Amino acid sequence: MKMSAAEISQVLKEGELEKRSDNLLQFWKRKTCVLTTDSLNIYADTQKRSKGKELKLQSIKKVDCVERTGKFVYFTIVTTDNKEIDFRCSGEENCWNAVITMALIDYQNRKAIQDFKTRQDNESASPGQQERRMARAP
Repeated sequence: MKMSAAEISQVLKEGELEKRSDNLLQFWKRKTCVLTTDSLNIYADTQKRSKGKELKLQSIKKVDCVERTGKFVYFTIVTTDNKEIDFRCSGEENCWNAVITMALIDYQNRKAIQDFKTRQDNESASPGQQERRMARAP
């Protein structure tokens, strides 16, 4: 399943999100975020999008720990190496946690279909295995 560059980098959501810092005091810092079909890009400055961190969806295990308070929705992104990144967004806006979760599910589904088709292509490319399988059939 080959996808065009336009499909791969399609922007799903763009806006502000607050990320908890890793230092001792754990301040919330406002970040500009762009969610695409492949990654979550986090920028420190709205104007300068040159310095940013890219969190690939393939490195995200799950979106966890969703808690709603009066003003904010808090959630945690757990990576495949079990690191946790805490975020919060305004409860009035469309919540980022839901959009990130749906993008993650979509990515995992696309990958599963691609893996299945690759496995099917590999099996059909080796006719010896096909003949053996047919010989065992009733």
